[in-house]
Amino acid sequence: DWEKVRVGASMKLDVSRPAKKKQKLIEIDDEKKLRAVYDRRMAQEVDGGDLGDEFKGYIFKISGGNDKQGLPMKQGVLSQKRVRLLLTKGIS
Repeated sequence: DWEKVRVGASMKLDVSRPAKKKQKLIEIDDEKKLRAVYDRRMAQEVDGGDLGDEFKGYIFKISGGNDKQGLPMKQGVLSQKRVRLLLTKGIS
């Protein structure tokens, strides 16, 4: 029955805490929880309680990401589409 088939989103979040030199990879499959990070820009903050009860009280800052093909984000590029950047040597 096609009505029972549900296509869900999944997202892997790499959470780090530099002060304690700890890093954790979490995967969230719940579409409702993922809405908290959709349409956000880099350097914006996300309330941890929106991602799940285990993260209540934390605030996450978006510092990077990749699209489906693995192309990285770059802060300061204000475009929803892919763009080609002309960078000089030494600047990434």
